[in-house]
Amino acid sequence: MRTSLSGRVAALVVGNVVVAALLTLVAVRVFDRLGGSVFIAFITALAVAIPIAIWSARSRSERYVRMLTAVGDGVRGLRDQDFSLRLAADGDDEMSELIRLYNDVADVLRTQRQEIYQKELLLDTILQGSPIAVVLINAADRIIYSNAAAREMIGGGTRLDGRHFSEVAEALVDPMRDVVRSGEDAIFTLTMRDQEETFHFARRLFHLNTQRHTMIMLERLTPELRRQEVSVWKKAIRTINHELNNSLAPVSSLVHSARHIQKHPQHADRLDEIYSTIEERLQHLQSFLEGYAQFARLPAPRKERVVWSQLLGEVRDLYPFRIEGRPESTALVDRAQIQQVMINLLKNAVESGSAPDEIVVGVEPSAHGTTLRVLDRGRGMDEATMRQALLPFYSTKPAGSGLGLAICSEIVDA
Repeated sequence: MRTSLSGRVAALVVGNVVVAALLTLVAVRVFDRLGGSVFIAFITALAVAIPIAIWSARSRSERYVRMLTAVGDGVRGLRDQDFSLRLAADGDDEMSELIRLYNDVADVLRTQRQEIYQKELLLDTILQGSPIAVVLINAADRIIYSNAAAREMIGGGTRLDGRHFSEVAEALVDPMRDVVRSGEDAIFTLTMRDQEETFHFARRLFHLNTQRHTMIMLERLTPELRRQEVSVWKKAIRTINHELNNSLAPVSSLVHSARHIQKHPQHADRLDEIYSTIEERLQHLQSFLEGYAQFARLPAPRKERVVWSQLLGEVRDLYPFRIEGRPESTALVDRAQIQQVMINLLKNAVESGSAPDEIVVGVEPSAHGTTLRVLDRGRGMDEATMRQALLPFYSTKPAGSGLGLAICSEIVDA
């Protein structure tokens, strides 16, 4: 069983006293038998015992002092992020146990530091290769981290770390400078190398080591937008090709049948049916193409002051619904285009399977405009449909053109 350090020191002192007493007793007896003076024997014994006791205590205390100094140096090394110092423990007392404990703690900290370093190296490698510009700013407006994309997009290829971010932002061109100054998430377009580039700006605040930091992210969206644009065009071409084939193939067949009937007058009674079918298919094709043309040539809105109750009342004749909120309020909008938006949304609400008395249009005016909500109790959309609902030519309806919500989105943006 190990004793405490104070106990060992006390035992050392007591042991030295006992040794001195025994030496004194032996010296007194020896001098007494030889007929010498007891006082001289006592003095002689003390002269021998005291140096021995002092030497023994000093050797022990010097060992403890060396060990405590070494532990102190090791702890200061840990404080300074130096985990390489190791101490030798050659005993079984409390000081040796403390040294072994220090060595174990240093090993654990060194292992954890290596793991953190490897993770930081991996994260830095990922960020340096990322096309998203990432800038980390401390509370003093100093840039403490930037990746290669940030140096290219924001710094013009120069070093950013250590500079004031406000100075870097001032050197940016419009509209990037205004977006960065505002600090709000935004999508903006910038002309670069005679081409328009679209970017997404994001700003996030967080605390690192109890200190407030700001992360700036700038993402170039142009390649993704172009990829989606090409995908939309491919889908549009496939849709148009499908509709043309669905209309032109039966028309071609019916024309062939009409020619055959002309050669066989006994079947002339079927010509009216054939011509009616051809006319129906051509009208369908015309309506289909007109929808695409409407999406492509949507006119600029001609705004006028309207009362919501009057505008919605004109739409109610087509699809029944209830009005909630403040329909007596007014707005500056294009009457015809907003009516088209409401017709498309209400038509979707009816086709969703909702009961007419559960379709509601809410009107909520504010200082920034008016919020219109079209509510229904229909089947709704799954996540995949929601992500693509506003894309042109996307539809889940068998006879849908995929232009209704796309046109609504274009009108609202305009």
